[in-house]
Amino acid sequence: MTLLILIIVLALIFDYINGFHDAANAIATVVATKVLTPFQAVVWAAFFNFLAYWVFGFGVADTVAKTAHTMEINLVVILAGVIAAICWNLLTWWLGIPSSSSHTLIGGFAGAAVAHAIAVHGFSGYVGEDGATHYWYEIVSWYKAGKDGAMPSGVLIIIAFIVLAPLLGALASYLISIWLLNASRKSIGPKIFTVLLMIATVWFVYSQMVPYSEIEKPRFDSHFWSVAFEAHNIKWFLVAFIILTVSAFCLIFSSLNLHQADAALKKMQLLSSAAFSLGHGGNDSQKVMGIIAAAVAVYINTNPGVHMDAWLDVVLPNDDAGIKGVMPSWIPLACYSAIAAGTLSGGWKIVKTMGSKITKVSSFEGVAAETAGALTLYFTEHLKIPVSTTHTITGSIIGVGLTKRVSAVRWGVTVSLIWAWILTIPISALLAGLVYFLLSVFIS
Repeated sequence: MTLLILIIVLALIFDYINGFHDAANAIATVVATKVLTPFQAVVWAAFFNFLAYWVFGFGVADTVAKTAHTMEINLVVILAGVIAAICWNLLTWWLGIPSSSSHTLIGGFAGAAVAHAIAVHGFSGYVGEDGATHYWYEIVSWYKAGKDGAMPSGVLIIIAFIVLAPLLGALASYLISIWLLNASRKSIGPKIFTVLLMIATVWFVYSQMVPYSEIEKPRFDSHFWSVAFEAHNIKWFLVAFIILTVSAFCLIFSSLNLHQADAALKKMQLLSSAAFSLGHGGNDSQKVMGIIAAAVAVYINTNPGVHMDAWLDVVLPNDDAGIKGVMPSWIPLACYSAIAAGTLSGGWKIVKTMGSKITKVSSFEGVAAETAGALTLYFTEHLKIPVSTTHTITGSIIGVGLTKRVSAVRWGVTVSLIWAWILTIPISALLAGLVYFLLSVFIS
């Protein structure tokens, strides 16, 4: 039990570090454009980090918890993974490199699990409880097909989104920038497009709503308020609100003078920054929830017959067996609180890299980048994919830079960041493996 408590404490410390390491993701552009002072920006971001507790579910947490097969590992594996993730995060923060806290955690978890499998079974095959022959690398859930056409999961999908997340962010921010640029012209075409987009958004979001009859535990007696405050629905309401707000601005953009347009864009940047902070909190806090859930599952498996207190009564969902997940409310509350507290601590070295070194950012670019980043995070969270908020917003900033000219992006800085992204998972995995072997000497 002592080891389990230690893992939970270290996981929350990692969540805190994640907060100040990734604070730049949400506040870099509002600080660079002087919409908010640095202190105001971190308070703003921290508030919405914590607000995510009431918006997002636990899909990403479930994906992270199943990075490795919990029936075949022990608590030392998870401890080694968390320690390695903390070390890599602190190193990259010190160097001012906006690496991915998400991939650090995934890499550490997977690397320690592989080290454990090699230590126990070696490199040769072994016969498992199912009577089949297994190998050391199978301890990690590399790929699992989605059920009924749903999105597949596994470490390979997470690795794929190292490339896809920034590309999606870049594409979305590029398209939003082009949309805003055309909306500034006094022609009817962009306005017709905007109205059609508003209609399509309302129709799409309405089609995603969970009706009252399908809500398992309505929060209110009123049907309307239960539907309105259902976590799944709140997320889609936010998507609609973001797109409709930008659309409303586009309809009047051409009638504003330069001063009025800049003032309006700075106000919209508060909205886009808040939306991205919400996505950051919802995406990154869930990863720590997943680690805690996996630790509890491993503890129960390695101590058969143990009675867990209600505050640690965690059950991982299993769609194949029809088992629904259970997570005490203190776990998400603690995770969201930790990441919000970390965001309040800042992270100014990375703010400088994100806010000025990639490309020059104005309020216009800030709105486009943060809106694109927020929408990307909401959709990937809906697909239960733990993506990097760092990669997403970096891609989005690059996308708005490309609307000016290719040379507007400082590619030397960008290439250095990409190398950090590529190396994060393997280095974290290798470091976690070494930490596992070291811990194994002292912990039986």
